[in-house]
Amino acid sequence: MDLHRRRSSTSIGHEKCSFHHDLELEHEPSTREELIPELAESYRSVLKNLGEDDMRQGLLKTPERAAKAMLFFTKGYDQTIQEVLNDAVFDEDHDDMVIVKDIEMFSICEHHLVPFWGKVSVGYLPNKRVLGLSKVARIVEVYSRRLQVQERLTKQIANALVEAIQPNGVGVVIEGTHMCMVMRGVQKINSKTTTSTMLGEFRKDHRTREEFLSLLK
Repeated sequence: MDLHRRRSSTSIGHEKCSFHHDLELEHEPSTREELIPELAESYRSVLKNLGEDDMRQGLLKTPERAAKAMLFFTKGYDQTIQEVLNDAVFDEDHDDMVIVKDIEMFSICEHHLVPFWGKVSVGYLPNKRVLGLSKVARIVEVYSRRLQVQERLTKQIANALVEAIQPNGVGVVIEGTHMCMVMRGVQKINSKTTTSTMLGEFRKDHRTREEFLSLLK
């Protein structure tokens, strides 16, 4: 992932964009506001297909509200890592572990379009460069505010850290609660899903990995 490349249909999060007509040309995607009417009409069709009266008082504005909400839930598609980092990468002679833990995360399951949420913990071993602490949380936000699966989200966050500051190692752990397991299907309300990605020294050196995991407790 090149942090400075133009968006294209191969850019992360833009693989399925409907507005990539020519990969050689820089595109201008529709603004969020321009997408609302068509998306609202889709929600109106859903209400009708469910047997609801979309003209009754309680549902009159529901399609537009739902459209705006979905665009907010997926706003990460409109962001790039370069934009959110905003040059907050600093040269620093520090090589001990940096951990930002319990970052709140909200996302949408791409299989059922229902929410999942939880906490993300990120650790890295600097290689003469450090990242502004708030930018770690912003990276989580970019990738979680998309249609996701937790496994891919975990890896995307780790890879973004690697591309941003080329650390000696990165570890990411996510613990999530999925409404597709709680509200439907097996309906296990207390179940949680934990995923991890370990790169560099976090994968190669068990002592580094164990230190990271112990500090998350």
